[in-house]
Amino acid sequence: MGGQKIRYIVRTISDFWKAIKKDNRGVSAVEFALIAPVMIVILFGVIELSLMLTADRKVTRATSAIADLVAQDDIITASEMTDIFIASGAIMQPYDTTGLKMRVSSVVMAANGSVAVDWSQGKQMTPRAAGSKVSVPSGLLQPNTSIIMAEVNYNYTSSLGTFLSAPILFKDTFYLRPRRTAKVTGP
Repeated sequence: MGGQKIRYIVRTISDFWKAIKKDNRGVSAVEFALIAPVMIVILFGVIELSLMLTADRKVTRATSAIADLVAQDDIITASEMTDIFIASGAIMQPYDTTGLKMRVSSVVMAANGSVAVDWSQGKQMTPRAAGSKVSVPSGLLQPNTSIIMAEVNYNYTSSLGTFLSAPILFKDTFYLRPRRTAKVTGP
């Protein structure tokens, strides 16, 4: 009699497992519960990466706009520089511009080949001192010529706060030759 009970228990357990194997009603829910967290993390990561790339492109646009607007003029005034910095800051919208630092400098190469700053203006970034040495890419300047050098630094902080806890520094430098004159006269 003991053997029949064991066979009955084994058969009952066997039948139960066969029934479970055939029943797949909850499989999708279990698979979703396992995959959903990973997919959500990937989604937020892609969104964060997209926001970062957009901010970096806006820094490049702001830098080129500063250089372009200054290079189009022959004499730049302090009020024009203020307007240029405001317009360049507007390019960064909808990002927070409190961490936006901008500087524009007129860099000249003397007849002897020395490169120095003629004038510089900055917003939340210290202007370069007139006469200070600055390095520019080789071949960019010839003796008795000048360029406009715009620099922008931006501390990007995550609006999602999901993956990035510390700000990331985006910076760009842009060089343009003056268009109307050999050298833009600054404020």
